[in-house]
Amino acid sequence: MTRGSAMYEHGRKCWFCSSYGLSRLADKRVWCSRCRTKYSLQKLKRDLRVLYYFYLEVSARKCAKELSLSYNTVAARYALFREAIIRHLDAEFCKLRGRIEADESYFGGKRKGNRGRGAFNKQAVFGVLERDGRVYTAVVPDVSAKTLFEHIKSKTRKGSVFYTDDFKSYKDLKQYGKHSRVKHSKTFGRGHNHINGIEGFWSFAKERFHKYHGISRGNYLPYIKEMEFRFNHRNEQLFPLLVGVIRQFAPKIH
Repeated sequence: MTRGSAMYEHGRKCWFCSSYGLSRLADKRVWCSRCRTKYSLQKLKRDLRVLYYFYLEVSARKCAKELSLSYNTVAARYALFREAIIRHLDAEFCKLRGRIEADESYFGGKRKGNRGRGAFNKQAVFGVLERDGRVYTAVVPDVSAKTLFEHIKSKTRKGSVFYTDDFKSYKDLKQYGKHSRVKHSKTFGRGHNHINGIEGFWSFAKERFHKYHGISRGNYLPYIKEMEFRFNHRNEQLFPLLVGVIRQFAPKIH
């Protein structure tokens, strides 16, 4: 835990407005004279502990066991954290630009059926990555040119330089910017003409997904957005950032 979170945990600063001088109430809650909010420090402390385990990428089941909490309590908090992360990503987003890599990947357990494109039993996820910058991801219903191009137009600046593989859905991308198509067998990893960055993100996400014992297709969005957040802030102190995100977008976690 950090010094900043301890200020909230011990009631030195208000969790909701960050003002000092909270009053202690007879029922062991605290009251803030500035925002006039009453809340339980005990519950806030519990939820900050759960957030710390979330930050460490500990599964909800293991977190519940370690903190002697019910699994449902922890799972509900983890879901709220991911919802707050999605709202944070939406609020801070600005269009990607410059050299951009675009690619799709497929998520799901080791089940029978086709692999890669056309895998009917896996979830398609589309991603665009700004070289030496951020990644944006979207769970998509299909990988048609129409679907992928809608995300490219809404999330990237026109006139950027785009790097993709030779999948047919990218063939008209030259209408939106300079388009370089990567043929893995000939140019993979050579010069600027590669998509190593976005493929590195897919590996980053899938490696972390191994700890989950199956994610339903309807729930992939919050999980992939969590990975997007972690990747985009991988060189920062993540726990204080998470505390700020939760305070802003899910303050009533307790």
